[in-house]
Amino acid sequence: MIPEGLSFASRFDKVTGSAIREIFKVLGRPNMISFAGGNPSMDALPNEVCANIARDVLLADGKRILQYGATEGYPPFVESLVDYLASTFTFPVSKQTVLPTTGSTSGMDLICKAMLNPGDTVLVESPTFLGNMQTLNLYQSNLVPVESDDDGVMLDKLEAAVIEHKPKLLYIIPTFQNPSGRTLAADRREPIAKMAAKYGFLVVEDDPYRDLRYCGEDIAPIKAYDQTGHVAYMGSFSKIISPGLRVGYMIANEDIIRKCTIGKQGTDLHTPNLNQAIIDQFLRRQLLAPHIAEIGVPYREKLNLMLDELDSFPKGTKYTRPDGGLFIFVEMPETFNATTLFDTAVESGVAYVPGTFFYPDGGHHNTLRLNFSNSTIDQIKQGMKILRELFEANI
Repeated sequence: MIPEGLSFASRFDKVTGSAIREIFKVLGRPNMISFAGGNPSMDALPNEVCANIARDVLLADGKRILQYGATEGYPPFVESLVDYLASTFTFPVSKQTVLPTTGSTSGMDLICKAMLNPGDTVLVESPTFLGNMQTLNLYQSNLVPVESDDDGVMLDKLEAAVIEHKPKLLYIIPTFQNPSGRTLAADRREPIAKMAAKYGFLVVEDDPYRDLRYCGEDIAPIKAYDQTGHVAYMGSFSKIISPGLRVGYMIANEDIIRKCTIGKQGTDLHTPNLNQAIIDQFLRRQLLAPHIAEIGVPYREKLNLMLDELDSFPKGTKYTRPDGGLFIFVEMPETFNATTLFDTAVESGVAYVPGTFFYPDGGHHNTLRLNFSNSTIDQIKQGMKILRELFEANI
């Protein structure tokens, strides 16, 4: 209980903490099989490479790395990041339009800090990433869900919501979305950029999974169609190198970057120099592409295995079939309740995330999110067998 005479800020009224973080508390049980998190595989974390790089950069530039750094980023990393982004995307990128962030999560926080006033409306996919819903709620925004289908946000529903609610932002994960695994269709991306320019709202394009593609062709981001500065693109090295290093980036209009830089000074001053230096060397030594290719092979195998296992789940089970990313979203028959069944699943040795937590308006208790990346092949076979039998008994 809070000490007498003190009170919490009203911005916490709609925030109870991350459901996934609460679920993590049960994952330390012996032999627990977790399909709940969004962690990369332990085998995908390049600890030895990072250790060697850390030693190299500290010996070469240790005094600067260990000193306070510029909010705008560790200069060698900013340089290599701009080169990497320019070679990856078709839209122009410069030092003035890029800001290194402490993971893309902090990028979302900075955008909210720079752009939102209490009560401002933000359109979000339904379902959407619960972590950034929490951030948006902390800034006391009004979240309005927009219906999606298998090809992502539906354009007619989006425009209707824009006209009705006059949003400040649209928050969207276009590729291998969290939690659904869906990818926004290529022919829906340019219209969203044009819609933002027409109606005057900012698209916050959160794209941390785009490199984890196991089949199909890459699709240009919404930012590629941005002619007016109405799209802010957020990327991250968390899923493809290391979530623990917490290095991401934002690409946006120069004035938006400048305002977010000021906001970052009061948040964390700067992203840790050593972490930026490690990612810098990953880029300069051209280690990233082969690393992504290497981790993609087992991820593809795990994804396909989990999809195969879902084929034998009870009649009426529906699920997404992603071309990449880390997640599969499952929809059971309406009478099924994945939320209340969660504790039973945990007692049986398997964890997932009930889908209700990903919907701004709650409900949808017949849905759940499964992660395949952080389990072994044997764990997926065993865990899916447990879930299949449990679901059959409670359908």
